[in-house]
Amino acid sequence: MADQTNVSSDLIWEICRPNNAYLVKRKSGGGCQFSKDPLNLTNKHSRKYAGFVNTKAVGVLPAEKGGVTMITKKTKHQNRPAANRHEVTFAGNKSGPKVYRGIVNYTAKQNYRADLRREAVARASAIRESSKPKKETPERKMRGAKARNAASTEET
Repeated sequence: MADQTNVSSDLIWEICRPNNAYLVKRKSGGGCQFSKDPLNLTNKHSRKYAGFVNTKAVGVLPAEKGGVTMITKKTKHQNRPAANRHEVTFAGNKSGPKVYRGIVNYTAKQNYRADLRREAVARASAIRESSKPKKETPERKMRGAKARNAASTEET
């Protein structure tokens, strides 16, 4: 059995573009179309970012304890969905630059698409930022005449 498919990625995109399992259509906002594909870094429904169409694709997902999981699509087993993904998890205790450098180095050394590196780092940064706990906003201090009035009532 051959390891490569007999159908080009462009033909797959043209067939699956109007309807597929990952497509999210919205009537509000001018009929925007988004994608739920885990290998789509920007969630835009376009040929460039469609992970299920491209032979080499990169996805970034949240992991446990503030970590980040990078998923890459293997070119070897295109017809076996369970075997064509490779996952690398970066722990949440690693510093941000180390995680971003790891994503860039892995994609560069494995000859993945260079045009997706910036989007992968941006997505990892957004995931790490969203997993941080929110700080409570301090109570607002009164200023001016209200503060003077409150201070004079406390003294008496």
